[in-house]
Amino acid sequence: MPFVNIALRSGKPEAYRQAIFDGVYDALRETFNVPDDDQFMVLTEHDAANFRYGKSYLDVSRSDDLVFIQITANNTRTVEQKKALFQRIVALLAENPGIRKEDVFVNLVEVVKENWSLGNGVAHYA
Repeated sequence: MPFVNIALRSGKPEAYRQAIFDGVYDALRETFNVPDDDQFMVLTEHDAANFRYGKSYLDVSRSDDLVFIQITANNTRTVEQKKALFQRIVALLAENPGIRKEDVFVNLVEVVKENWSLGNGVAHYA
């Protein structure tokens, strides 16, 4: 049950933003075995004054098209699955909407299963 938080500079069209949702979701389904309809995602847009990044940190040449993707998920995946997820997100977002691989920043936050309530105040995985 991943929760995805996406942040980018404002000004991209709706189709661009929807393609990001679709690409991240497809990558999660393919690499993390996320079930159908398990889509919990938000996207926020920021003006230049509220969007800061290292343009060349770790020798990665980033542009203003940078997209931050933070995924909170159960701590049940292998290192191989995580690497596959990162690579698949980059590949899918390069295809559509055409984001350069250097501009895809992914952060995975792992939590224990009992830290989720998906509604009704129930700890669904505890």
